[in-house]
Amino acid sequence: MDLSSLDIKYLPGVGPKKAEIFAKELGIHSAEDLLRHYPYKYVDRSRFYYIHEISAEMPFIQVKGQIIRFEKVGEGHNQRLNALFTDGKETIELVWFKGVKWVLEKYKTGIQYVVFGKPSPFNGRFNIVHPEIELVSQLPPAEQMGLQPFYNTSEKMKSSFLNSKTIQKIIFPIVQSIKTGIPETLPAYLLKKFALLNLTESLVNVHFPKNADHLRRARQRLKFEELFYIQLNILQQTKWRDQHFRGFIFGQIGHYFNSFYNDYLPFELTGAQKRVLREIRIDVASGRQMNRLLQGDVGSGKTLVALMTMLMAVDNGFQACIMAPTEILATQHFASLKELLGDIGIKFALLTGSVTAKKREPIHEQLRNGELDILIGTHALIEDTVQFENLGMVVIDEQHRFGVEQRSKLWKKNVNPPHILVMTATPIPRTLAMTLYGDLSVSVIDELPPGRKPIQTFHYYENKRQGLNQFIAKQVEAGRQVYIVYPLIQESEKIDLQSLETGFEYMQEVFPNYKISMVHGKMKPAEKEHHMQKFVAGETQIMVATTVIEVGVNVPNASVMVIESAQRFGLSQLHQLRGRVGRGAEQSFCILLTDYKLGSDTRKRMEIMVRTNDGFEISEADLKLRGPGDLEGTQQSGLPFDLKIASLAQDGKMLEIARNAAKEILEDDMKLEKVENRVMAEQLRKMKTNTLNWGSIS
Repeated sequence: MDLSSLDIKYLPGVGPKKAEIFAKELGIHSAEDLLRHYPYKYVDRSRFYYIHEISAEMPFIQVKGQIIRFEKVGEGHNQRLNALFTDGKETIELVWFKGVKWVLEKYKTGIQYVVFGKPSPFNGRFNIVHPEIELVSQLPPAEQMGLQPFYNTSEKMKSSFLNSKTIQKIIFPIVQSIKTGIPETLPAYLLKKFALLNLTESLVNVHFPKNADHLRRARQRLKFEELFYIQLNILQQTKWRDQHFRGFIFGQIGHYFNSFYNDYLPFELTGAQKRVLREIRIDVASGRQMNRLLQGDVGSGKTLVALMTMLMAVDNGFQACIMAPTEILATQHFASLKELLGDIGIKFALLTGSVTAKKREPIHEQLRNGELDILIGTHALIEDTVQFENLGMVVIDEQHRFGVEQRSKLWKKNVNPPHILVMTATPIPRTLAMTLYGDLSVSVIDELPPGRKPIQTFHYYENKRQGLNQFIAKQVEAGRQVYIVYPLIQESEKIDLQSLETGFEYMQEVFPNYKISMVHGKMKPAEKEHHMQKFVAGETQIMVATTVIEVGVNVPNASVMVIESAQRFGLSQLHQLRGRVGRGAEQSFCILLTDYKLGSDTRKRMEIMVRTNDGFEISEADLKLRGPGDLEGTQQSGLPFDLKIASLAQDGKMLEIARNAAKEILEDDMKLEKVENRVMAEQLRKMKTNTLNWGSIS
């Protein structure tokens, strides 16, 4: 039976309506999809408790006995049903807030049941709300009563009676049917090499494990398979791209690069910047098309490296462009290039959504005829009307904010694809980089420019506000500027946090003699830019803002970053915000303000921020605390794959093993044509039902 072609609606207990909900809520269409919907946890059902053994620490309990009596409490929508249940010695209360009529029809007094659920203390005794109840006479065989799987569902599914228990009942017969054998997806030599279970055993035991060891081995095999095929796909595409795309050869380091290096460089390059430029130089002279990820913490000098990379292109008769995710950041790059290049003779322009049609026309004309050397812009660069004469170098900044398709459009702006330099100031953990950017070479700037002092970070509670205000005043009097960042724009009914507007009014009251500007995402671009520029020019001393200032505002004179309600931000975002200060020679400070009641994860975040300025350490911690789905800019929906069982936070070692195994296989048989490798070729073909060529997109 081919489970991949068996529509879920034909499975017992599903039907067309439930099949539609499965498809919409979980993306499950076939019986195979359902088999690959793995449980997220397991509960031991082999142990029965007596009621007197129950304690508040127990997540779930299972007791045998009978219902003594039912009692309805309340009327209408507020009605609930209580049942007194006994194990023969003690009693416990069972409670239902809905489905009262159905419960009374289904369950009777004096019959032996098994009750399963979470015990909750109430009025000095325990109760179980909405318990699972089964007839003792209909209990599954002993071997099926061990670890019970629990499946992720949604509210919509639960309201259509598709809860975890129902999913378990639908999956059970499928698992029974595959015990005769399901086609293997990994070659026999890999199973042997890594001592992995076969696919049939793994799927049976991941849903209905015989014991904890069988479950561990099943999960290990399925995780390896998942990570292995992601890496095999990435690496095969990369090899294919290297074979099929010749890169433009930048054969010389010429006039512009040398003039800039000798006469215009604002300060000596760090060792890390020089190392990265050497890596880029080797790439662009090699005849291969460069696809390089440049990671560097906030303020490490990535823009300077990007500019010098673009000068290599111009020296060799090519045009270059830099694409940024926001107008603010694009404008910032334009201003930086203007300052850095001075009168060197390079022609460059800015193209964003707010550039008028009248001003666009000459930019388009100069791009087409080759007069324009460098174009800086936002998404406007990928419009069809933007045509280059000879684009040779593309720099993409804060690339995680762009979709893959948007980037691929830049790729196609020349007959041969240009060299690509992808930059991010959000340090990416190694496991995530190997998965998200496995087809890119990685360069890291791990040194700050000379004269920069590490930012000092403090965590304060609300009661320190008066002292903080005195500190802000002292800094402003010394000629410095201050950011105050809030998580909200207006009062929210759901979240009781101080809003931006209230904060702005408060700052005006506390500091009547200082000029204060306010910026947030709902402002019109021109208004936002006006207030930003006032702060950049030093006309306002305090900037009250939302996270709109997280990326791209460079004010060396700003030395204090106050983050209000810091518990509302993730680690990577806190680190990004902190990076807005510390850009000058003066000592800079970051103050994290929170209320007293903090969860343990939040407290850990604050401790990590206070302890270290190392963006890579912070990103690793963030991955462990929150998982890849929550990391800044790396939502799972934006990834070219779904992780169903592996975890980038916990399975880093396995990811490396899987990547090395894939690399070894492809070095020997790139097209997977050998008989023993055909099973992998078939699996990759299945994976690529999405026609996007991931390997040829940076």
